[in-house]
Amino acid sequence: MGLKQTIKSLDAFPRAEEHLLQKTQTGAFVSVVGLVIMATLFLHELRYYLSTYTVHQMSVDLKRGETLPIHINMTFPSLPCDVLSVDAIDMSGKHEVDLDTNIWKLRLNSHGQIIGTEYLSDLVEKEHVDHKHDHDHDKEKDHPHIHGFDQAAENLVKKVKQALEEAQGCRVYGVLDVQRVAGNFHISVHGLNIFVAQMIFGGSKHVNVSHMIHDLSFGPKYPGIHNPLDGTVRILRDTSGTFKYYIKIVPTEYKYISKAVLPTNQFSVTEYFSPMTDSDRSWPAVYFLYDLSPITVTIKEERRSFLHFITRLCAVLGGTFAVTGMLDRWMFRFLEALTKPKRRTR
Repeated sequence: MGLKQTIKSLDAFPRAEEHLLQKTQTGAFVSVVGLVIMATLFLHELRYYLSTYTVHQMSVDLKRGETLPIHINMTFPSLPCDVLSVDAIDMSGKHEVDLDTNIWKLRLNSHGQIIGTEYLSDLVEKEHVDHKHDHDHDKEKDHPHIHGFDQAAENLVKKVKQALEEAQGCRVYGVLDVQRVAGNFHISVHGLNIFVAQMIFGGSKHVNVSHMIHDLSFGPKYPGIHNPLDGTVRILRDTSGTFKYYIKIVPTEYKYISKAVLPTNQFSVTEYFSPMTDSDRSWPAVYFLYDLSPITVTIKEERRSFLHFITRLCAVLGGTFAVTGMLDRWMFRFLEALTKPKRRTR
C-alpha cells in the first residue's frame, strides 16, 4: 500500500470528483474561444510545416563550353521595325549582326497595337576586327560606289519615312544564344547603310531610341527571382543618345524539393545614358554589356522536419490551453466577487 500511495503522489494531474465540478456560462464562452484559437493556430502551423524555405550556397563556377541564353522582350515606340537590328559581340571576337536565333519583330501602330510580324532571317557573322557601324566619311569618298542607291534602298527609305509619319513602333522579343563569355548585345539602326540612315533620319540626333523593357533575363525563371530591368521605361523627348546597361551575371542553380535542378542566371545592373552632341559620329543605340561572375549560387528548397512541427504544435496548443484556463478562473472569481452578498458589520 505504501508503494501505491507513493506512486499516486507523483500524479501531476489530480482530478476532482464529479460532484465538485461546476460548469458556468463564462467557462463555456472561454472554452469556445480557446478552441477557435487553437484550431486557427493548428492550421497556421500545418501550413508553415508544409511550406518550403530556401537555403543559399556559393561555390566556384566550373562550367565551361556552354551557351548563355538571353531572353529579350522590348518595345521601341518611336522606331519602325525596318530599321532595327539586334547585334551581338563577345570577347572571343565573334560578331553577329541582325541575329536570327529565334528573334521576332512586331510592328506596332501609334496606339501600341500589333499590325504586322517579322521574323529575323538574315544572319551575318564575321570576325570582329574593328566594330564601327558609322564608317569614316573620308573612306566613303575614296570609294564612292559603296553609297550607290538601288531600287531596294529607295523603297526602304520611302517605307520607313511613311512608317515614321504614322508613328509606328516595334516590339522585339525572342532568345539569343551566345557564348558563355563576356560581351554585349545591342539594338539599334546599325544594320542600315550609313547613307540610307542619313536619308531616313537626316542625322543621328533625330534617332529616338526610347524603349520599354518588358522582360530581360539570362535563363528560365525560378520562384522568387527578381530581374531588375523588367518594367524599365526610358522615354526621350527632344533629344537623343545612347543607353548602356552594365550587367553582372551570377550563374545560379535552383534545386526543387523534388530534387529537380534548374540551371539559370541572376544579374545586377547599372545604367548610363550618353546624350548625342554635334561632334558625335556614332548613332544612338541601346547597349547591354554583360560579364559573368566566377561564383555560382545554389538555391535549395528544403522542408522543416516533422519533429520541429510537433514541437511547435505542442507549444502553441499547450500555451493556448493554459492561458484560457487562467482566464476562466479569473472571470469566475471576478463574477463570484460581484454576486457574493456583503457581510454586515456591527
